[in-house]
Amino acid sequence: MAELLRFAVHVIKGRWFSVFASFLIMFGAGATYLFGVYSKQIKSSLGYDQKTLNLIGFFKDLGANVGVLSGLIAEVTPTWFVLLIGSAMNFAGYFMIWLAVTGKIAKPKVWQMCLYICIGANSQNFANTGALVTCVKNFPESRGVVLGLLKGFVGLSGAVMTQLYLAIYGDDSKSLILLIAWLPAALSVVFVYTIRTMKPDHPSKQKNELKVFYHFLYVSIFLALFLMVMNIVQKKVVFSRAAYAGCATVVCVLIFVPLLIAIKEELVIWNNLNNQHSVEDPPSHEVTQKQEEIVTKKVDIDDQKEKQKSCFLTAFDPPPRGEDYTILQALLSLDMMILFLATLCGLGSSLTAVDNLGQIGESLGYPARTVSSFVSLVSIWNYFGRVFSGFVSEGLMVKWKVPRPLMMTFVLLLSCAGHLLIAFPIPGSVYIASVIIGFSFGAQLPLLFAIISELFGLKYYSTLFNCGQLASPLGSYILNVRVAGMLYDREALKELAQKGLDRKSVKELICIGKNCYRVSFTILACVTFFGALVSLILVVRTREFYRGDIYKKFREEREAEEKDLALSSPNGR
Repeated sequence: MAELLRFAVHVIKGRWFSVFASFLIMFGAGATYLFGVYSKQIKSSLGYDQKTLNLIGFFKDLGANVGVLSGLIAEVTPTWFVLLIGSAMNFAGYFMIWLAVTGKIAKPKVWQMCLYICIGANSQNFANTGALVTCVKNFPESRGVVLGLLKGFVGLSGAVMTQLYLAIYGDDSKSLILLIAWLPAALSVVFVYTIRTMKPDHPSKQKNELKVFYHFLYVSIFLALFLMVMNIVQKKVVFSRAAYAGCATVVCVLIFVPLLIAIKEELVIWNNLNNQHSVEDPPSHEVTQKQEEIVTKKVDIDDQKEKQKSCFLTAFDPPPRGEDYTILQALLSLDMMILFLATLCGLGSSLTAVDNLGQIGESLGYPARTVSSFVSLVSIWNYFGRVFSGFVSEGLMVKWKVPRPLMMTFVLLLSCAGHLLIAFPIPGSVYIASVIIGFSFGAQLPLLFAIISELFGLKYYSTLFNCGQLASPLGSYILNVRVAGMLYDREALKELAQKGLDRKSVKELICIGKNCYRVSFTILACVTFFGALVSLILVVRTREFYRGDIYKKFREEREAEEKDLALSSPNGR
């Protein structure tokens, strides 16, 4: 019994259990992608026009993508503190929105609703910084795969939460806001102490590391396929509450299958450690202490080197690509500026499309039940885009030295097709557009995060990857609020004028017809195409870097640590 208890403690403290805990936190970090489901409730309950709703959507995107604060906090505080801040912000922001929509508090001003959703959405950056950045640092040589998987689970979170709220609350989108408030907060609190940066439990790197991630991938693909099938069936057949509960149970079981994989891998490590200790004299805690001393010494040496020169003096004198840039060196580099512009065009357009899906379906005459399926399709294919870009770009880069930015170019070109299908709709085209936009939107994020880690190093990754996605809310504001929202309202006012009415005559401004989004999505397609051309510049600039062995540094560091550990142990003398 004592041995079993020690093994349980080993599992909970292990790297693979930390990966599983990160998966669960990522499942709760995609609430922003459900905005298309409950935005209609906000619009009708509070009497907003489309421009005001899109303004709220912009502040949602602003909060979701401005994660510099969480990055800076993570540089000076432990991971558990970052996760707890995110948990509190998530509950506070979305709970206030739920109170407003259900009429339990007085109707808030527009700026207050913007503040609430910005706070709630910003919490996902704390989850990302706490879980995602930690996993990348724990598995630096599998970063593309790790980013694809973790961001893939974020993409699935919308479909997972939809199944859970249907089982718990029934078909009530107001209650979905309540679920978004408490569930992600609870997940972060439960697993707050299991996610932290750690070295491998065994002195040598696990040789089957990539194989384990593929096992996680297979489980997640099965979950995504199940959600997609349920999404189709639930639109064709009327489900009872018990049937929804059954679907949610299956989803929960599939979510916890990775725990079995994590326990299996930790058991292998446990057996290896026991076998090693039965042969070697020094106990494991001494080896761990030596390893920590080596890492601490290395960090101290790096810090002393940095203190020799001010960061302002070296801002325009960056190291070679792949080395650890300072924050200023990275932000002022031409590579980051090109990446920023491509992201502004690509993610800004994709966010605009996702946020307007509910109104797009309504304007083209799709029934309400079908409109919610568009959001689920985006969520599921968002997942496929993320894992595809993570795993495939990693394979292409390692095997054939294909620059990762080249895949971003192809993804942006694919996104153009989705925007054009909405601009010039045919029967059923919104289904196809939802799949394309969801896939391309999902594929962009792991590529962005991986490129930043590869070009600028991991030392300040917590801050840099959050800085990199700042382009997303800026693009969303320009394209969603100033373009799509204004053009939609203009078409809706034209329809009112044809009926002899004005804006004061109706509570909710609604546009029906193919012209509602034609001009705006044609503009989005052009902007995304421009972003693809910009990303090609980064491909040209980094092609020589990607032809080299970008993971060589991490292998050399690991080998040096193993050598020092061997020399420092009595058996290594």
